[in-house]
Amino acid sequence: MSAAYPPSQQQYTSPIPVRRAHLGDALASEWTKIRSVRSTLWTLGVMVALMLAVGLLIAWAVSSVDTGSGETATGGEPVFVLGIYGVLLGSLCVVTLGVLTIASEYGTGMIRTTLTACPSRGRVLTAKAVVFFLLVFTVTTATATLVAAVQVGVIDGPEPTGEQWLRATVGAGLFVATLGLLALGVGALVRHSAGAITIMIGVILLPLVAGLFMMGTESLRGVQEFLFKYAIPSLLIGFYSESGLIDGGPHGWTPLGILAGLAAVVLGGAYLMLSRRDV
Repeated sequence: MSAAYPPSQQQYTSPIPVRRAHLGDALASEWTKIRSVRSTLWTLGVMVALMLAVGLLIAWAVSSVDTGSGETATGGEPVFVLGIYGVLLGSLCVVTLGVLTIASEYGTGMIRTTLTACPSRGRVLTAKAVVFFLLVFTVTTATATLVAAVQVGVIDGPEPTGEQWLRATVGAGLFVATLGLLALGVGALVRHSAGAITIMIGVILLPLVAGLFMMGTESLRGVQEFLFKYAIPSLLIGFYSESGLIDGGPHGWTPLGILAGLAAVVLGGAYLMLSRRDV
């Protein structure tokens, strides 16, 4: 039986152009997801509030103290060292967001849809990392710059150098965003939001707490010094100040390099496991 229509009329051509997907499509998708969920607004909002409230409160408290000895209120350290407290508290919010950026998709099953739309798992993780890093870097840098400007204006201290300004603004954004990438990598490995957040809080706080419990134990002095030198809060202190938490600890830009190396290792493991494990 012959066809009812000529062959030319049986073929359908979509008016929508068809092309291969690329990284730009994955970036657009991840940007849509990260800006449309409430967790992003809440975590970054709380981070900004903590950095501003703690930073400005400490600036006001320090500026009202009269040392009576002719020394500056910061003891010769750059004024920006007071920004450590707000950044450390705010980084806990960024760690939470970093984990949720990927682990929440495993919890809801959304990861199946994501990987169906973009079968290249490495591209998905790259897009998540890039979008997350740029967002956190931008928000943190803007907030840190505002806090730094206020602290310099109200606290009597040595005139900051250009490098100190750079570390307290752009550097702070890089440090916090890199810590967030570490959390994202842990979230990709663990695939469970609560578990990954707990691990990251332990990574941040446990080394210093363990070091404090080793006080007075001569056999563990080497371990204690290592923990005090390379704990994440110690790296943050060394990044802001001109010396580490203890003598010989990393300071300047070195702590950022150490943190970036750790994040690279964890993300490398996440890429490897994401390509080998089923969803």
